Amino acid sequence: MVQSYTEHFTLQHPEKFYIGGEWVAPLGSGRIELVYPGNERVIGSCPEASVEDIERAVAAARAAFEQGPWPRLSFDERAEILLKAAGIFQRRAADFTASWIVEMGCAISLAGPGGFSPFGIFSYYGNMVKGRTFEEVRRQSRREGVGIVVKEPVGVVAAITPWNAPASLSCKIIAPALANGCPVILKPAPETPLYAWQLAECLEEAGVPPGIFNFVPCGREVGDHLVRHPGVDKVSLIGSAAAGRHIASVVGSRLGRCSLELGGKSPAVILDDIDPETVVPRLIPHFTMNAGQMCAGLTRILVPERKHDLWADAIAAALAALKVGDPFDPETAYGPIAMKRQYDKVMDYMDVGRAEGARVVCGGGRPKDLNQGYYVEPTLFSGTNEMRVGREEIFGPVATLITYGSEEEAVAIANDTEYGLNAAVYTSDADRAYRVSRQIRAGNVTHNDWVNDIQFPFGGFKSSGIGRDGGPEGLALYQETKVVFMDAVPPSVHPVP
Repeated sequence: MVQSYTEHFTLQHPEKFYIGGEWVAPLGSGRIELVYPGNERVIGSCPEASVEDIERAVAAARAAFEQGPWPRLSFDERAEILLKAAGIFQRRAADFTASWIVEMGCAISLAGPGGFSPFGIFSYYGNMVKGRTFEEVRRQSRREGVGIVVKEPVGVVAAITPWNAPASLSCKIIAPALANGCPVILKPAPETPLYAWQLAECLEEAGVPPGIFNFVPCGREVGDHLVRHPGVDKVSLIGSAAAGRHIASVVGSRLGRCSLELGGKSPAVILDDIDPETVVPRLIPHFTMNAGQMCAGLTRILVPERKHDLWADAIAAALAALKVGDPFDPETAYGPIAMKRQYDKVMDYMDVGRAEGARVVCGGGRPKDLNQGYYVEPTLFSGTNEMRVGREEIFGPVATLITYGSEEEAVAIANDTEYGLNAAVYTSDADRAYRVSRQIRAGNVTHNDWVNDIQFPFGGFKSSGIGRDGGPEGLALYQETKVVFMDAVPPSVHPVP
């Protein structure tokens, strides 16, 4: 039983923020209370940033951008430091695992080795920019001479990050921003702030210059000051659609840059030529892992109408076999919901589903043997796409089974949503899978599984966001494009594709 987070990892400067390359005392007196969701007990607290701390962080980041060395280094020089940081992240993997478990209750089966990793993300972007110049020479068409298309850093980046996979999702912003020469101000979710201290310790050890990485843990009101700050060139959010709409309106009013990776209500389209033995093991983890707290979860399961009972029984049997409980137990499939607010929301949706007429195939409440902690049974509703449990993002281990009559109707139901983040098509026919995938309005579609790979762009259509992180597209989010017209190619320019 966790009594204090210090049982599992230690922070070198737990009462200070990392701003301007120094560990500095907070300028305010606010505190953030930390609760372990496995037993609902307070396990500590940390300082909360004030508006004055935000001002200090923006000033440090602006000075680093306008006068410091980092934006003026070559991509090779920045790559060297990113790869050094990746090695430090790998060395401290156990600390990041522990903070993920303690702060939000992620099961060690996901948070441990082989899970989502800051090491992998920094390694990927460090290697991507190594040997690159991002200078492309093109011949002019209306006069003698060339145009040199260059990529320059977008400027100071505010990273507004979520609580469900805090370190890895933050690094999906931080790594490509740093690779391009952008200073970053990280505002972690107040429910999971401790990993920001760990990131700062690693980046400081790696030799990231002063002002290039700063963090300010705070709530929504103080964080809004960061979003509105004219000294921030770009805001990058991973969060809810509601938060995305707010940030887009605020940043758009000053024509600032923003990228938004938001929520989803993703369909798993199961066609009529594949059996439960093949599908169910590949489907169940993708709406239950991390207690269903993942934006890309496959929470709408579309099945042929005549096979409803076959699929309901198979999915229910698999869910009944899942072990829910202690996140530190390697046999646990998933642990608790991260906080009481989210736990209450998930439980409210159970009542909403029943009130709408959805049938609870399995689950629907708290596990009978877990009286303490924010635990929720794996739950399957049988309902329709018009019900709230079929339309709204629940962010818990809850899916809705929905039937269709034809392939065309399956596609129509899959697209009948405000979201468009993720999808899967389960079929034994690869051509059919590709044809249906191309018809689904989503940023990511997987054949017979669910894939999250840093080498590929990730993001959504419609209310699921703007922009893509991961892959070369993720690097481009933190670049501005400039054209320099020249009479001839300067000797110093050596384009590298």
